[in-house]
Amino acid sequence: MNAVIDAINKRRSIRAYEAKPVPRELVNTVIEAGNEAPSAMNSQPWRFVVVEDPAVKRKLLDAALPQAKKITEQVKDVDPERYQSIKRRYAELPDPVYYSAPTIIFVIGNGRYAAHSCPLACENMMLAAHSLGLGTCWVGFGAMVTEDGSVRKLLDLQEGDAIFGPVLLGYPKGEAMRPPKKEPKVKWL
Repeated sequence: MNAVIDAINKRRSIRAYEAKPVPRELVNTVIEAGNEAPSAMNSQPWRFVVVEDPAVKRKLLDAALPQAKKITEQVKDVDPERYQSIKRRYAELPDPVYYSAPTIIFVIGNGRYAAHSCPLACENMMLAAHSLGLGTCWVGFGAMVTEDGSVRKLLDLQEGDAIFGPVLLGYPKGEAMRPPKKEPKVKWL
């Protein structure tokens, strides 16, 4: 099978990581893959912030978790099963947002084309990481840190910046199951 198609088919969102740091050269390879993503008007509206420091990760968790819990409450009546699953995760895991990943890569974008282009950089990074034997998880709740001024300063967030990701990176602990997939909705004209 084609190596790219194989990587797309086998990549999984990893929510359990070995307590083993990712070598900087591999982190840089993943970031370089993100930087190779297509972007609207070749704008390349992204920049990357890599977090490995445990104290900074704790600060991020402390900023993100209350926001994530607020959003989770909105799911309570709409999707009770998912709500209970998320509540169990909050109770069981020491880090239910970043899953104790050794590396967190924030993809930060600004400008007119960021919303279209930065997700492409994230996907390139996740596929590259998979091809290197690393696991990733894109965590929307992990971006909910912008209410905390000290975190904004740490990430050097400027007016108009948005976080796309973050992308967790590390060595998978165990194997993730393939989630059920819906058939693609296609209209041929």
